[in-house]
Amino acid sequence: MNVEQARFNMIEQQIRTWDVLNTDVLKTLVTVRREEFVPAAYRSLAFVDTEIPLPCGENMLSPKLEARMLQEIGLSKNDAVLEIGSGSGYMAALLASHARHVTTVEIEPALHAMAQKNLAAYGITNVEVKLGDGARGWRDNATNATTYDAILLSGSVPVLPQALLNQMNIGGRLLAVVGEAPIMSACLIKRMTDDAWETEILFETSIKRLRNTEAPSAFHFLR
Repeated sequence: MNVEQARFNMIEQQIRTWDVLNTDVLKTLVTVRREEFVPAAYRSLAFVDTEIPLPCGENMLSPKLEARMLQEIGLSKNDAVLEIGSGSGYMAALLASHARHVTTVEIEPALHAMAQKNLAAYGITNVEVKLGDGARGWRDNATNATTYDAILLSGSVPVLPQALLNQMNIGGRLLAVVGEAPIMSACLIKRMTDDAWETEILFETSIKRLRNTEAPSAFHFLR
């Protein structure tokens, strides 16, 4: 496989055609080598438009979805970012290229170890990989960090957890895929004030749910 040709084809044929046109994002997809974060058994699929299996029954998102999420969350170099669902560490590596610091939280010990190993091997120093359950909010006991400029969920949620909404700084953004299979919506939420958020529905997609997410409220109608 000609790796650079395959990477070029991925960007031109999958990613650009999915409205990912931000030049900084496209450059990051070249410089952060996706194949280094793919399990060895699936490296031939690194640039294919598909989800790639990971340990513990999880998977990497498709390349076009990773790129679109990176573009839509609109990071700046001073941002502190929280990611829920580390996977192989690739999404955290992309985020780290655009932010000051990334905290990524993984519930599965095997994936936590994989993400740590991959990020360290790649020489990325502005990412901390935490072992824990962040589906309903995350507090970093080491730094006492409780709020972030940007939050990205790498798995879907049936409803947005209020705890995570509360962890956004004013002016911050949260990107999540919300809903139930087979139809879910990628949503960008912006915090306007202490008690006001705005939601923009970006596109429809469907991805695996985060572990231990909140269930939607059940409504019972009386007859």
